Amino acid sequence: MFDQTSFLVLLCAGGLASVTILVVGLQMTGLADRIADRTGFGEAVVGGVLLGAATSFSGTIVSLTAALDGRASLAFSNGIGGIAAQTAFLAVADILYRRANLEHAAAELANVFQCGLLFLLLTIALVAYASPEVAFFGIHPASVALIAVYCYGVAATARLREKPMWKPVDTAETRTDSPDEGDTPDQPARWLILRFVLLMLILGTAGWVISRVGAEVSDRLDLSASLVGALMTAVITSLPELVTTLAAVRRGALQLAVGGIIGGNTFDTLFLMVSDVGYREGSVYHAIAREDLFWLAVGMVMTAILMLGLLYRETKGPASIGRESLAILIVYLGAVGIQATMG
Repeated sequence: MFDQTSFLVLLCAGGLASVTILVVGLQMTGLADRIADRTGFGEAVVGGVLLGAATSFSGTIVSLTAALDGRASLAFSNGIGGIAAQTAFLAVADILYRRANLEHAAAELANVFQCGLLFLLLTIALVAYASPEVAFFGIHPASVALIAVYCYGVAATARLREKPMWKPVDTAETRTDSPDEGDTPDQPARWLILRFVLLMLILGTAGWVISRVGAEVSDRLDLSASLVGALMTAVITSLPELVTTLAAVRRGALQLAVGGIIGGNTFDTLFLMVSDVGYREGSVYHAIAREDLFWLAVGMVMTAILMLGLLYRETKGPASIGRESLAILIVYLGAVGIQATMG
């Protein structure tokens, strides 16, 4: 579609799609907060499942389109690179939340559990790469395991909210999840959900444009697919997470902010399953380059730091940023520098 267009038009198309993602993502935050109140599921669950999956939808389209085009590295690195970028966004939100450490104030068992689930899903992808190349109808068994573990994790997260086996200690800085005035569980949420779905479809369209632009930029500038996937398409399609996280913090919906990032990251691992289905030349896990594993390792390190921060619950670190958030930013910026040298 874009192979005959000028580079300027190409950049304009990418810029328009990026702005669309930003605007739509902002609107979805308010809707998700109200849906959480009206359904009674809570901010952490709705943020981790509904908002996380919806804001990742554009990235899903990018990975699927790239896989269908036979671009295994772009499809893989787009999903994994998005996990690293979104975790870094949470550290940025921690800087903006001046009252206390964001991970301290948004203490919620569901978010800790989702971190562990994410780490498990990333490990499955790593095992798939290291194991013998096996595919049934072009699909690796690890892709089936990813969707099965994810679905079980979503159900378990909902059960944890209803019957938690432990609860975080309340402090003066803990922000509890309470319904906003005018949105209670006895009110219907179907129209809010319908609007949410329509916005999600717009995100998907914008994601398709981004995938085409990213592929063209990679070809025209002779850049590696890993570089374009991890630092261009992944960051752009992760913009909804940045917008929704900052908007949620501003609304005081801290569990929604943290849950949206962690849930979005968890959903992003399903990009690998989608990529494996779309890639028709065999297992996508064995078609990627070794450098693609770099961002898989970075995502695991950043997730581990975040989970430790949620458990340790530091009140506030130096320079108005939690130590775990500072460590996350250092790891991400260091990874970007390393990727730049790798080309």
